[in-house]
Amino acid sequence: MDNPTWAGNGSVVVPGISAPSTVACVRSLGRRGIRTIVVSSDETTPAFQSKYCDEAVRVPSPHDDLVAYKDALRSLAMRPDVRTIIPVREPDVYVLSKYRDEFAEYVRTPWPTFETLARAQDRMRLFDAAETAGVAAPETALFTTAPDQERKWIVKPRYTILGDEYVEEYTPETCVSPPSTRYLESCHGATAEDVHVEMKHVPLVQEYVSTTEEYGFFALYDEGKPLATFQHRQRRGYSYAGGPSAFRESVDIPALEESGLALLDELDWHGLAMVEFLRDEETGEFKLMEVNPRFWSSLPFSVQTGADFPYYYWLLANGQRDRIDHSYRPGIGGHLLRGELLYLHSVLTKEIELVEKPSISDAVSTVARSLYDQPRFDYLSRDDLRPFVRDLMNTFSEIR
Repeated sequence: MDNPTWAGNGSVVVPGISAPSTVACVRSLGRRGIRTIVVSSDETTPAFQSKYCDEAVRVPSPHDDLVAYKDALRSLAMRPDVRTIIPVREPDVYVLSKYRDEFAEYVRTPWPTFETLARAQDRMRLFDAAETAGVAAPETALFTTAPDQERKWIVKPRYTILGDEYVEEYTPETCVSPPSTRYLESCHGATAEDVHVEMKHVPLVQEYVSTTEEYGFFALYDEGKPLATFQHRQRRGYSYAGGPSAFRESVDIPALEESGLALLDELDWHGLAMVEFLRDEETGEFKLMEVNPRFWSSLPFSVQTGADFPYYYWLLANGQRDRIDHSYRPGIGGHLLRGELLYLHSVLTKEIELVEKPSISDAVSTVARSLYDQPRFDYLSRDDLRPFVRDLMNTFSEIR
């Protein structure tokens, strides 16, 4: 919404989380003179330490009380200097979309309506949309009976977040992160009912796609129209089995863009989205995994390649979409050092079924070589060192 009292660049509210996306936002916007307000319930969030964090505000955790978290964000949105709020995790976009009308009274809302959001956060509806759009996906069904034991399967949550809009037993104050994806062998001997209890809802059973080729397609949409896109291939995750990105490289693959755009067009998307794909080793198809309807954890790398999505988001939120001039450099790589440490820790300490584990010597040499060849880092910045130090401290605490 237009605010006649707005003068100068105004302010933006960014939730502070452990992933590097918050720091990427405050650095990108702060360097342009846009005032940043970081909000978090956790005083150890690295973004609080950034010199580009103009104001640090403690708010309730959305996992403790989602309505109290919403009220805190709305109070900030009511300030005349605040132009918009940036979603960086599932609870952020869930609460912003669910109460979209309350926020639209004060700030611009470049995020999806709740009906659109539900088609992304409910993976059953998402895979239905993919089928309609002609986008390939693994065979997926609700886990109500045991699947064919001759094939490999994974069990994953149906919803990317558990709240009252998706699970009847929950209240509006409830916001629960669902359990992680599991390989079906790890559920050996468990009944469907056992898995339902553990997952706190009826999860999905999905065909296991045997591949090391993980890709992300990233986009900013305005009412069904793409304004900017980006692609990367994940080379290493937090675990040798995958997970969040530790090392990735930018790519430009027409077939990947075609699949990403087809899905988001079918969803009539608005706002930010990361579409995750696996590339089938046998067919070469990009198979849909999920949609993250907010900023992604590897956002600093996107900015380093030239795809400055925080600034694009700011322009869209201020009615200046015509100023978005998007481009990026394919063929370069970047790291999250914390992710590399966690990757090596997983090689040392974990045994994951269905996934071949590299030797520790191979893992160390591969990480070291890529750090030397591609010295770009999510947190490490010479002009803003404190978030990097804080993240390392958090990592060592987590590993202990």
